[in-house]
Amino acid sequence: MLSPKDRLVGAKLNRYICDELYWVLHAPRQVGKTTFLRSWVREINAEGDAVACYVSVERARNTPEPERAMPAICNAIKDSARLSKLPVPQESIADPLSLLKNILINWSELITPKPLIVLFDEVDVLVDGTILSFLSQLREGFTWRGVGMFPISIALVGMRDLRDYITASKGGRPPNPGSPFNIKEDSATLSNFNKDDVARLFAQRTEETGQQITQEALDYVFEQSQGQPWIVNQLFKRATMQILDEESVETVTLEHIEQAREDMIIARETHLDALAEWLKEPRIRPVIQTIMIGDTNGTMNRLDPDVMLATDLGLIKWTIDTGFMIANPIYEDVLTRTLNAVYYAQLPSPSTWRWQTADGRLDMNLLLREFQDFWRNNADTWQRWTTYTHAFPHLLLMAFLQRVVNAKGRVKREYAAGSGRMDLAIEYRGEWNIIEIKLWRKGFSYDRVKAEGMKQVTRYRDTFVPPVGAHNNITGVYLIIFDRRPKNMMPPWDERITWDVDGNVNVLGC
Repeated sequence: MLSPKDRLVGAKLNRYICDELYWVLHAPRQVGKTTFLRSWVREINAEGDAVACYVSVERARNTPEPERAMPAICNAIKDSARLSKLPVPQESIADPLSLLKNILINWSELITPKPLIVLFDEVDVLVDGTILSFLSQLREGFTWRGVGMFPISIALVGMRDLRDYITASKGGRPPNPGSPFNIKEDSATLSNFNKDDVARLFAQRTEETGQQITQEALDYVFEQSQGQPWIVNQLFKRATMQILDEESVETVTLEHIEQAREDMIIARETHLDALAEWLKEPRIRPVIQTIMIGDTNGTMNRLDPDVMLATDLGLIKWTIDTGFMIANPIYEDVLTRTLNAVYYAQLPSPSTWRWQTADGRLDMNLLLREFQDFWRNNADTWQRWTTYTHAFPHLLLMAFLQRVVNAKGRVKREYAAGSGRMDLAIEYRGEWNIIEIKLWRKGFSYDRVKAEGMKQVTRYRDTFVPPVGAHNNITGVYLIIFDRRPKNMMPPWDERITWDVDGNVNVLGC
């Protein structure tokens, strides 16, 4: 257990109480928000200068009518007070537009002479008229907050920043200066673990049981998770309690963590399933697709509401060096497998393809020729199965490759918006093949697309860093160009399916 309080970014906890301020805490699912809230409540109450209570509004999820939602929220407040052994407030009027305000006034009176602090969790499950009524009542009470009057400090907590669920409740229109919660002081968040945090977390187990972990395994945990707390804990838990016996003190190695990673993805636990569900969201779809295909049209910027939503949800990240990327390799893997699952399941058995050498190694030339044949015969039909139309070539190719390398290899993906490409590295029995995917679109010449692709694939080859513990043994380099111009501009299939060699790069046309 690592204290979430140490990972707060942009929060001034003491000031929120001393200066009687309202604030927002938003962070992705399962990074420690609820753990932090509950521990902070205990801390405030132990000090004795104020009374704090944690309240989840989950029971009003997706209830757009305030008439139904407000009584449920008030019941949640009463239940939380009862469980916390605090005076239980009552709402004394039936008007749903005043129920919340009224019960908070009553609660503040019961707590006198101490001030009341309320931490509302899961606020982003409130929708439409309910969220607007909820915020409006808090805003009205804010003007007379004080001991015996109204909570002196309120935190609104959820996955998304406040601006997004106000925007969603107003039919996509951004909040204006008069929005119902313009009284907030800060929008704070919780950061992921850093590398030292990951090491400190496992060190607690070492101290407790004596079990060690190799540095290589620790590095891989951080590389694959990028410090996402749930992933870190799941990798450690699976490695130490499932792959190894719970009572074992055998050293945890890279192989144990790699197996834990694969088991976790296959199991599709609730966290990863919820992640995959966001792919259906119309606001999320263009963001993920743009990153996958490396779109260079400048369609993404950090202030775009949909991009901000995907960032708040922890699906993507932005750095000055790489631009927009999927948040971590495990999310990348889950999202890709979800999107190409329909293709993967329908593909013929690899036993029907030519893809192996006589000694059982991967012959990438043979495999990609098989793919070209498959693309020619099935692309037009199979494209109808996806809503991610622009990323269709990438998804089908990855499904095709995954069908072969699944048991004895891996597919390493690197894609980022603004790069104009997708990088793939295919490992099989210790040998790597580098693949660059480019889209040839209307308005661009083939020579220009190929020239860009050649620069990118050679740069990727020269700078390729294999995953922790793998050898950098590159045996083949491939540039695949998919013709995605309008059908009336495309040549016949016999001219589209091509294979050339430029230097040591195989250039494939599809």
